[in-house]
Amino acid sequence: MALVQYSDSESEEESPPRPIKKHCPAPTPPASSLPPLPKTFHDLYAASTRVSVKDDPSLHGGRKRVIPHIEGNWPTHLYLEWFPSKDELAVLRDILSQCEVRLRKSNIDLQSLLQSDLGAQLPLHISLSRPVVLRTEQKQPFLETFTAALQDSHISAFDVVADSLHCVSNYERTRWFYVLRVRRPEHDGLNRLLGIANRCLAQYGQPPLYEPPSRPDADRESRRSGKAAHKGVAQQSQTSDYSECFHISLAWSLTGPSSEDHDQIAQIDLRRMAGLRIPFDCVKAKLGNQITSIPLSTGIFGQRE
Repeated sequence: MALVQYSDSESEEESPPRPIKKHCPAPTPPASSLPPLPKTFHDLYAASTRVSVKDDPSLHGGRKRVIPHIEGNWPTHLYLEWFPSKDELAVLRDILSQCEVRLRKSNIDLQSLLQSDLGAQLPLHISLSRPVVLRTEQKQPFLETFTAALQDSHISAFDVVADSLHCVSNYERTRWFYVLRVRRPEHDGLNRLLGIANRCLAQYGQPPLYEPPSRPDADRESRRSGKAAHKGVAQQSQTSDYSECFHISLAWSLTGPSSEDHDQIAQIDLRRMAGLRIPFDCVKAKLGNQITSIPLSTGIFGQRE
């Protein structure tokens, strides 16, 4: 109800008496019957607004761009996305609070990945690829190749469980990430998806997310033929087990923790994580600022190799 403005010249005596209104308690608003936002809604706003055409770390917490912006290049990332519920978010915030307390002596400035600078909740993810670059002419063929390979695999939707907290660095050792390691899910969905991602990226000259163990014969083959090396990566990705590598990043810092800090992190209480199952029913392919969601199988052929 809008407020009524009165002039200063009016007095209470000159104003007519106002009728007395009976105030009834306001009815309790009904619970919202609106359906939840579709998962694709978050894809529409996943890319941040560019505020500079040059790499300026001061604009984003001191971070340096790993992949420079070049016309015709498409930064590409394959991943599984998790948008925590309110209760799940409370558990994750408690874990980060414990981290901050235990790292206080080291003056490590943790930057949360749970929310944006404006306080909006951010989705979390498990990576299935490094941040790589595709050329414009490769963009659509790669997406079609990856989508077809994923659909032909008949990998079904699955849940994962997080069981430990670690700190790992990126490849350039310019940032350190505080991550929840996840257990190997039933039917080995993570390794199977990683194998598909590695094989598809190898066809376009891109490296795998997790390097297979180095072998002398593989190194010699790599020096003789780049194509043969990529073929070797594709073959090894089908059998290699990288279950200890998959993780969900919760925060990052520009300074790496000491060995004592690692010990402190290992002592953080994760009992509230017990029983928390994180579901994944699609794979996200982000090429530039465009995101494609590729659903995992939900039919009777979901576990077929």
